[in-house]
Amino acid sequence: MPEETAVIANLTAQSWSLHRNYGAFFIPCADASRDAQTGDAATGAPPASPSLTRVTPRRAVIDLGDKRTLDVHIAARDIAADLCREINGDAGEDSFLGAFVCAGDAPTPAEISDARRRLDAFYRRKVAEADREWARSHSHLFLDDLQRRAARELGLEREWNYQLHETSDCPGCGERVKPGVAVCKSCGAILDREKARALGLWRDPVGPEPAPAVPGAQAAPSATQSPTAKSPRR
Repeated sequence: MPEETAVIANLTAQSWSLHRNYGAFFIPCADASRDAQTGDAATGAPPASPSLTRVTPRRAVIDLGDKRTLDVHIAARDIAADLCREINGDAGEDSFLGAFVCAGDAPTPAEISDARRRLDAFYRRKVAEADREWARSHSHLFLDDLQRRAARELGLEREWNYQLHETSDCPGCGERVKPGVAVCKSCGAILDREKARALGLWRDPVGPEPAPAVPGAQAAPSATQSPTAKSPRR
């Protein structure tokens, strides 16, 4: 690796945008399709590889007054260390959010293992904080997204770790329903005919369904009236 280059590794599924007086930086997330903590347990896949961001040195200008300036060279490793401090310190004292500066051009297995151990310990502290707060107040208002994310990343089920689900309006009654619902519980409207049929909640009508009405079309003559029949004169 060139001497004036540093690499930041990010273990989590969160991206970061950081702004400094010497430039703007984007730290991308790791592979969000795989759990960065345990990997895919169902398939035995290894944990997701961390994202890598290469940092180069920058130059800053210090205003000394009297129209005098001073050019300052900022080393790449100093920049990388500063960005990681900003990321990891975002959640308070002794927090660690999965970003670290690699010793070389890529993180070693030992570096990744140590960072995951630190991230796991931090997540467990956040879950313990949420457990204590929930036992005290039983209110979601005093819990934050980081505590919920910690429980999710650790695979821990908690009463306070509710998940928001996208809903839609029932076309029959306007009630909010969850995705994948076969029958509206409020009005009984069939929302998913195939699923309702498989669950025994819908049965195909006997005979062909009547053709939909066409606006402006005349009604068909009844069986008791001839097409040419006329109304009697008065």
